[in-house]
Amino acid sequence: MNNFTMYNPTKLHFGKGCCEKLGEKAKKLGNKALLIYGKNSIKKNGIYDLIVEQLEKNNMTYVEYGGIKSNPLNTDADEAVALGRDAKVDCVIAIGGGSVIDTAKMVAICIPTDNKVWDFYQQKAVPEKSVPLIAVLTLAATGSEMNGIAVLQNHETQQKFGYRSKYCFPMHSFLDPTFTFSVPANYTAYGVADLIAHSLEAYFGAGECTLSDRFCFSIISDAIHWSERLFKNLHDYDARAAIMYDATMALNGQIAYGKANTDWGVHALGHNLSLLFDTPHGASLSIMYLAWMKHFKPTIEQKLIKLGKVVFNVETADECINKFEEFFKSINTPTRLSEANIFEKDFDKIIESFVHNRATGYNIKITEKDYAPILKLAR
Repeated sequence: MNNFTMYNPTKLHFGKGCCEKLGEKAKKLGNKALLIYGKNSIKKNGIYDLIVEQLEKNNMTYVEYGGIKSNPLNTDADEAVALGRDAKVDCVIAIGGGSVIDTAKMVAICIPTDNKVWDFYQQKAVPEKSVPLIAVLTLAATGSEMNGIAVLQNHETQQKFGYRSKYCFPMHSFLDPTFTFSVPANYTAYGVADLIAHSLEAYFGAGECTLSDRFCFSIISDAIHWSERLFKNLHDYDARAAIMYDATMALNGQIAYGKANTDWGVHALGHNLSLLFDTPHGASLSIMYLAWMKHFKPTIEQKLIKLGKVVFNVETADECINKFEEFFKSINTPTRLSEANIFEKDFDKIIESFVHNRATGYNIKITEKDYAPILKLAR
């Protein structure tokens, strides 16, 4: 087992009605907030009104920046930064899924500086503080509500990757499972694929820590178990709550303790699909993980066998991969590039993007000679 330091400063508020505490918590941070959210779904389902009511009840004013897309852009973050600076906001409140929260993290870091968001990604600037961030989660997927990572993409540089800082952690995160009731089946499925991918990235990392591996197995097993019930009824509170908790625990650091690293190779591949084709993040992962497992089976066979035995009660690496494919198909998240309208004519462009972004893993190294075979397995 490797040495490690536990650190997670986010205070998580979980359960139905938990946002009734939001105004009180925000008021302790100041008098003016910057609200950041996606498109208009939070205004249709009442979440926006609930948050605004909380602020007004506590005599807070606010400005707002909406329209964050599912594969978030540095340019939107920069515009939100300018708004927050001009308004002299005391805190940032993100209302949405990982894309919105990741954007808000970088906005919170940038407001006290003169920098653009991408300056931090290029290591041209290092944060020394941030405006306090509150997250209200509306999509169970990325775990961004309880970690210090923000993933954005930049169309000008043709890059998409993550930035990590202790200043990226939300101060408070509010997780009300009823806020995910209106998420459609496809994005619910992409979220499940994402949380499973996070668990696999930790499991396939370097180093041995049996307890962390058991956490990975449990999160994957729990997500599979509750998904069967959730996709029969998207308003099943217990199923929504379980998936929301699974997603948070899959990337709040707990399952990586004791490992030398987590891998992130499949995320590195998937990010390029989102960058080029606007493929939903979770969909890119369900496609690429299966191809990655098949390609690297000789290297990871024993890990696949162990994973298959614990999660699916099967005996071989091939059976393990097949079970993951069966599960992804059962929740209707893509398992082939063609299902995401990506075809062999696009492969040269994808490989060029892989090379440009140096797509690889921290443990299982992906080299340029691996790119074409992986894509062929995913076609």
